[in-house]
Amino acid sequence: MATNKKADTTTVEDKLRALYDLQIIDSRLDELKNLRGELPIEVEDLENEIVGLEKRIEKIEDEVVNLSNDIKVKNELNKNSESQIKKYKTQQENVRNNREFEALAKEIEYQELEIQLQNKKIKEINAKIDFKKNQIEEQQSKLASLNNHLNHKKSELSNLIKETENEENFLLEKSKELSTKIDERLLNSYHKIRKSSKNGLAITSIDRGAVVGSFFTVPPQKQVEIASRKKIILDEHSGKILVDEYLAKEELEKMKEFLGK
Repeated sequence: MATNKKADTTTVEDKLRALYDLQIIDSRLDELKNLRGELPIEVEDLENEIVGLEKRIEKIEDEVVNLSNDIKVKNELNKNSESQIKKYKTQQENVRNNREFEALAKEIEYQELEIQLQNKKIKEINAKIDFKKNQIEEQQSKLASLNNHLNHKKSELSNLIKETENEENFLLEKSKELSTKIDERLLNSYHKIRKSSKNGLAITSIDRGAVVGSFFTVPPQKQVEIASRKKIILDEHSGKILVDEYLAKEELEKMKEFLGK
């Protein structure tokens, strides 16, 4: 009940002043974020690139393991062929005629060709393994470079955050505090306008008959209404909330002193 009573007795001028103060604080918060520039995005991009590179290295390492296993299989086939050759040569010593000897000789020849074929395949696989190992070395070198770059960027970002951390926390607290003094509907409108604005401004002033930052002039009658501070008035071109230049100057001076600037 106490909150509703307070909201009912708050004048439009009080609301405009609170909104303008909030805009000053939020604009300063924007400046602090802009100081970091693209660093947060660069850090995130580097982290994603490193994860992708680690997966590629892991995939190539798995391929090397599979190729090495393939070599083991072919070596086993060679051992089996050598065993068969030995067996056939022993049998040749006990043959009864040339026909049997020649049949065994053909089996020996076949197994020797099999060994040659497997050795050729092993050689090709070893070449693939060497190529993939070179790939791994290149990727690991790139990974090390990316990690160094990431650490540098993280350190740079951390230093920037530390430099502005106290001020940012203070401003965030004041932004929350000011927000409680503005009714929810008006606050939602402020955030909506601010979000759609390129420079993050939701409220601006009149200067010499025109909206600050715009070449559009404001009709005299509307200037009088803005200066009366009796209702919330929006700029018909930008959709921003308008205040008179005197209120703006007063709040700027007050907030400079408040923020120690």
